[in-house]
Amino acid sequence: MPGFLLQVGATVICAHGGQAQPTVPNPRVLLSGAPSVQMTAPWLVAGCPFAPVAPLPCVTGQWLVGTTRVTSNGQPLLVQSSQAICAPTGAPLLPLVMQTRVAAQ
Repeated sequence: MPGFLLQVGATVICAHGGQAQPTVPNPRVLLSGAPSVQMTAPWLVAGCPFAPVAPLPCVTGQWLVGTTRVTSNGQPLLVQSSQAICAPTGAPLLPLVMQTRVAAQ
């Protein structure tokens, strides 16, 4: 699954519109001057408006699929086509805006 690599500062939202940010940057690989993000790092979601019955907004996100051919420190990196799931709702994280100079598979 090729695509552009995600970096700290990329616009990633939950399916309900909450803003997601990585908890652990990877300063070993810089993308347009910003640290990349490894697949294993959890993401925090802020501002999720989802509350169907009880207040259960998206709080965290965990990536399930990352790069298959490119790694940093032995861990896969994230690309725009990576897949993630939020807790406790099960909604996906959606990468919207990222750097467009470095692509990987």
